[in-house]
Amino acid sequence: MTGLFGRVRATSRSQVRKLGITVVAVILGAFLAFGFLGIRFNSSPSLPLGLYIVTSDGHANLVEFCPSEPFASMSIVRGYREEGIYADGAAPLLKPVVAGAGDVVELSADGISVNGRLLPNTAPLSKDSNGRQLQPWSFGCFAVASGTVWVASPYHPRSFDSRYFGPVQTSAIRRRLKPLFTL
Repeated sequence: MTGLFGRVRATSRSQVRKLGITVVAVILGAFLAFGFLGIRFNSSPSLPLGLYIVTSDGHANLVEFCPSEPFASMSIVRGYREEGIYADGAAPLLKPVVAGAGDVVELSADGISVNGRLLPNTAPLSKDSNGRQLQPWSFGCFAVASGTVWVASPYHPRSFDSRYFGPVQTSAIRRRLKPLFTL
């Protein structure tokens, strides 16, 4: 046998095993280094695919948080959040802040409007992608209270965000992030 495939077939199992262990170790090491450096990888459609870095800038509009109950449990059971290291056993959500204290939010069947401007892709849906019922937050006009923010993704119409769980307490925000490299 000649060529690449012939060489692969001729490779001993111990060499393949060593290569596999090396690849896994490199990937695991990269993820640990990313975590240590405050870098997060986002693969959800709620934000552009890419790397985001933790920042101390209190005005950064991307936040990492876990929703309050009963939305935290629902998001885990339905698979909206992946397994993670936080107290509830799931990974936090990463969402853009669309409204803060002093803003006026209106939630309607058309979506979330902030200070009179309708945000794209924020119309609440009646069912998730698996056909399960979704209940939007109460429709109406809300003055955003001090100590709360509204989060929503204008990137994807199926994002699980404030259109379903309402305002987020700023005390629930674990970190603020900025894009480092996105596609």
